[in-house]
Amino acid sequence: MPINIYQLFVRLFGNKNNNFVFYGTKQMNGCGTFNDVNDAALKSLKKLGITHIWLTGIIRHATKTAYTEIGIPNSNPNIVKGKAGSPYAVNDYYDVDPDLASDPENRMQEFQELVDRIHKQGMKVLIDFIPNHVARQYKSVVKPESVVDLGADDDSTQAFLPNNNFYYIPNETFRVPKTQDQPSDYYEFPAKATGNNCFQPNPSENDWFETIKLNYGIDFRTGKAYFDPVPDTWLKMFDIASFWLSKGVDGFRVDMAEMVPVPFWHWLIASLREKYDPILLAEIYHPNLYADFFEAGFDYVYDKEGLYTLLERIYRYGETAETLSNSWKTLDGHDNKMCRFLENHDEQRVASKQFLGDAFHAKPGFACAALMHPCAVLVYNGQEVGEDGFVATGYSGDDGRTTIFDYASMPMHQKWMNEGRFDEKQMTSKQKSLRKFYTEILNLRLQNKTFSEGNFYDLMWANPWYTDFDPKYNFAFLRYYETQYCLVVVNFHTTAYRNIRVKIPEDALILTKMQLNQNNWQAKDLLNSENVVTFDLKTVAIEGIHVVLKPLQVAVFELKPQLI
Repeated sequence: MPINIYQLFVRLFGNKNNNFVFYGTKQMNGCGTFNDVNDAALKSLKKLGITHIWLTGIIRHATKTAYTEIGIPNSNPNIVKGKAGSPYAVNDYYDVDPDLASDPENRMQEFQELVDRIHKQGMKVLIDFIPNHVARQYKSVVKPESVVDLGADDDSTQAFLPNNNFYYIPNETFRVPKTQDQPSDYYEFPAKATGNNCFQPNPSENDWFETIKLNYGIDFRTGKAYFDPVPDTWLKMFDIASFWLSKGVDGFRVDMAEMVPVPFWHWLIASLREKYDPILLAEIYHPNLYADFFEAGFDYVYDKEGLYTLLERIYRYGETAETLSNSWKTLDGHDNKMCRFLENHDEQRVASKQFLGDAFHAKPGFACAALMHPCAVLVYNGQEVGEDGFVATGYSGDDGRTTIFDYASMPMHQKWMNEGRFDEKQMTSKQKSLRKFYTEILNLRLQNKTFSEGNFYDLMWANPWYTDFDPKYNFAFLRYYETQYCLVVVNFHTTAYRNIRVKIPEDALILTKMQLNQNNWQAKDLLNSENVVTFDLKTVAIEGIHVVLKPLQVAVFELKPQLI
């Protein structure tokens, strides 16, 4: 069964403030809270076709906003990116971000209430598990009494010891790169290695300088592994993951999973599944690692270097649509375990001027990502209403992304939010049309068995350049389940109609057993009931199905014998 994930960045999602100030504080720019993700929002997301909500940025992380009155130590501003701080520079694995609570002292209770609301709507909850690195000033203030803090028992005179939680650079002082808050008064001695595997005391501003790399038992100087006995960091990570699962979280999107040794994942996942059944999605960028992570127990991995990259080349550089066939050809049958997306917090908004400039241009690409296989599909909050990463906000430049470092809002998303009503009454007609498209595609994945359980057949090899087909702009495939059949055809051209014939070869007819039915067939577009085409099954391999596609049109034809 496919899953539809909605990445909900709580800090942004519920922010109703539209009086934006560059590099503004929380008080100036506002901040969304757990309570802003109300029943109206969740019911609307359920209707959109969402099955899983990935609550992003909820673990307490380094920030320039002070909460000393409730016992949270301040972060040194020189090792915080932006005013709000990166949600991936964790300061306390056992806490949630006080920014996200209406009552910061009651923050964990408010988080638990949100988890309960999501479950009551029949959806599941994912949060980030960030195992590779922590903030430089990591200190848990709410950890269970039995937990020893990360690094508390380390021997910092040694560059590496199997049971040290951090890597050290002995006799060297950490040097903060040039930031917006110079001169720096941050002091760290000895220096610790930086999260992106920078083992120098002076990382650059382009490094993850605000983070510390965690040690899983591999000596970075020699590459030698020390996994027996189980390293201390492994045990601490098990406790952390168990803590969140015990609070009703259904699983994790695992940040930079490929930077942590695979043997750890085998051990951790097997250990967790003795008591829990977590859904696990790995952020991975190297396809040669997919098989290792599936073997370790992950349910899904990012398809960034596969389908996303192919779609990006089509959109940015004019690659032909037929190159999308390369996505499944290189996956060794792992298609159903991929997580496909056009947006997330790391990628540029499709509607941004730096990418497509128009959210509607993403329709054919999203249809391919969502309908080719019963895999996981991810929608980033605001994507479905055309959010465009509008301006520079502070630490984040004007780069086409919605900031994860600053206090900001999503103006297009706010029109759907409508002061917390989530009733679409402020949305433009174009926004409503776009959200309707996402709703139709996401629900097709859940409600139509050809997409939820069916097989995939790529039709591109049977429709080359020299036939009445345009593989530069058109992509076509079949999905089939028992005696149910759907033909998906998309047009990537932004201005031109395409008058084509889609041939279904005899090989496909045999595989789908369509040849057992009568010859007169009908193709009815599930996205446009007025778009109906008839065809003869006897000649479909030669004459094809006549299809006229508008610019950027997605057609999902249900194929059925014609009633006589």
